[in-house]
Parts: sequence; C-alpha cells; structure tokens
Amino acid sequence: MWNLSVPWWEFVVRGIVVYVFLLVFLRATGKRQTGQYAPFDLVLLLILSNAVQNSMNAGDNSLIGGLISASTLIGCHVGLSQLTYRFRRLERLIDGHPRVLVQDGKVDEALMQNERLSPSDLAAALRAGGCLHTHEVERATIEVNGNITVVLKKR
Repeated sequence: MWNLSVPWWEFVVRGIVVYVFLLVFLRATGKRQTGQYAPFDLVLLLILSNAVQNSMNAGDNSLIGGLISASTLIGCHVGLSQLTYRFRRLERLIDGHPRVLVQDGKVDEALMQNERLSPSDLAAALRAGGCLHTHEVERATIEVNGNITVVLKKR
C-alpha cells in the first residue's frame, strides 16, 4: 500500500505526458464534443480514462502512487489555468475562440463540418434560442465551451 514500484518522479512525468496528450486529443475533436456530451462521447471518455490509467501508474497500485498521479493531474490543470489567464495567446491556442455559425440567416457549412455539428444539433440550438428557422437568426456563435449563442433578428 505504501511502497512504490517506480520512482515518484516517474508518476509525475507520466501524469504530465498523459495530461498533455488528452488535452491535445480533446481539443482536436472540436468544441461541440467537449461542450455537449452525447452518450457515446461519455462512453469514450470513461473508456479513455481507463485506457490511460496504466500508462500513468506503470502498473503500480499503491496509495502513494495514486495520490502522486492525482496531484500531478490537478497541478497540471491549475498550472494551465493560471497560464491561460495570464497569456491570452495561450488561452486562444488551448481554448480556441468563438466562431460564427450563422450570419444573417446563412449557415457556415464548412464550420459546421469542422466542429462536427449536425444539422439537428444546430436546429436544437436555434430552438433553445427561441427560433425555428435560420432566416430568423442575425447571428449564431459557437462559443469556446461548445455552447451555441443565438441572437435573433429584430422584428
């Protein structure tokens, strides 16, 4: 329970490598994927967490090893949040920036494909924003957190 099978610093290095890998992987899947989890997205994340567990702990099941790994992940998260707060360029690189999906009723199909948004996803966001058709939309923006903000045309 208290004996480590690998040196403590190896847990730290492994944790950092896995954190960066998952950050890049999840960023590459598009904003909508991280903003709105469909059931298959949640299953993927659960399986992914199990898959990277052994890469982080090197087969070590000690309590101390688990605490070191968890502390490393939390430290990476806190450190990255501090860095993105201080450096706006890094924030844009990590989080991306809001992008316009619909402008004056016209849908940006290339952006929808790039963000892996289906027409039904857009339709649901428009309904949540209070309209049924794209011609009613002045602007719909996909935010950095994956949510879609809808601004209706003035009537």
